[in-house]
Amino acid sequence: MRTRAVRLYGKQDLRLEEFDLPELRSDEILAEVYTDSLCMSTLKAVDRGADHKKVPDDIAEHPIILGHEFCGKIIDVGDDWKTQYHAGDRFVIQPNIGDARSYAPGYSFPYVGGDATKVIFHAQVMQNGSLLPYAGKSYFEGSLVEPLSCVTGAFNTNYHLPDQYSHKHVMGIKRGGNMALLGATGPMGFLAIDLALHGKQRPRHLVVTGHTQSKLDMAERLYPKEEAKACGVELHYINTDRMEDFSPALQALLPAGEGYDDVLLFVADPSMTTQAVQILGMDGCLNFFAGPLDKNFSAEMNFFDVHYNMIHIVGNSGGNTEDMREAIALIEQGTVQANKIVSHIMGLDQVVPSTLQLRTLPPGKKVVYTHLEFPRYSLADLMEGAMGKDLAKCVQEAQGFWNAKAEACLLKQM
Repeated sequence: MRTRAVRLYGKQDLRLEEFDLPELRSDEILAEVYTDSLCMSTLKAVDRGADHKKVPDDIAEHPIILGHEFCGKIIDVGDDWKTQYHAGDRFVIQPNIGDARSYAPGYSFPYVGGDATKVIFHAQVMQNGSLLPYAGKSYFEGSLVEPLSCVTGAFNTNYHLPDQYSHKHVMGIKRGGNMALLGATGPMGFLAIDLALHGKQRPRHLVVTGHTQSKLDMAERLYPKEEAKACGVELHYINTDRMEDFSPALQALLPAGEGYDDVLLFVADPSMTTQAVQILGMDGCLNFFAGPLDKNFSAEMNFFDVHYNMIHIVGNSGGNTEDMREAIALIEQGTVQANKIVSHIMGLDQVVPSTLQLRTLPPGKKVVYTHLEFPRYSLADLMEGAMGKDLAKCVQEAQGFWNAKAEACLLKQM
């Protein structure tokens, strides 16, 4: 079986190639990938090559397929799995497959990754329950399950105490509490805003910060204050670009004497980390969501507040399988509108340049249609007719957002 895939051979050495997959074994599953979503975590692996924790040492001789946010359909099932999986079933993948080496699809394996037309799932993926059924309306939203699961994982990782004398941890963000999303003007931050407004555990006050006004304006367009108010949430957007210390401005948004119960930090910056700790209230929880590249990353922290205000810090930027299941349900039921974070679509031929340019591209998720070849287009390009009137109409009717009807039109048209 032939496949076409983007493979990593070394630091910034990406190649789009066509090659043969091996014969399917009884404990494996053959699948077709329809969409993948580009992730900044992939660029970190590309930049570091074999020095990356999840990338094997021998990629120069045994290259790996990139992409870990993918969705598709099962083609063939080995005999060992025929009672659990069936040809034609749609799937999404949990990349954290429980490998002792931290290996994961999209980072570590020669025959499974999202930037490919066809892949082979080896036994460990199914044994760990990481190949999950998906019944959403579109493939591209299936590719957004993994990033959403990272956010649901962060919300689920935070914890609080019933009272100051209890040792019991009540998991999850505080319902009706005060929440701040710091540096939350990228795709993950947008998903966090959406989940905070529409999830089961909603804060009473929600503050979103960023240092680029255009990105904050985009966030407010996607998640207006009026919509938040209808959800019972008081929402504020704050530009911290010219604030050496943003903590007083954020404290001023809360009733006197209150601090923030839940803070998610999306930027690995020492000063922001220190200030994030400063705005925590009694029993407040800081989730250090950003993944620093520096192994010696550190920041000052007030341990007086650790002792007397019982503040706590957790680190989480990846979801487990249960978080994935929750994210699947949120997307299938339309609770979270993950399509809002899509900014561009492209063919498989655009993956190499787009991955290398991720840091400089406009914010938003870039969705790859692996069986197609066409330039990287923004949604604005599509509305202006870059790929024809029919597709332009589908995007226009959805108020400029990528959507299931547009995807169906694209696949039919191409």
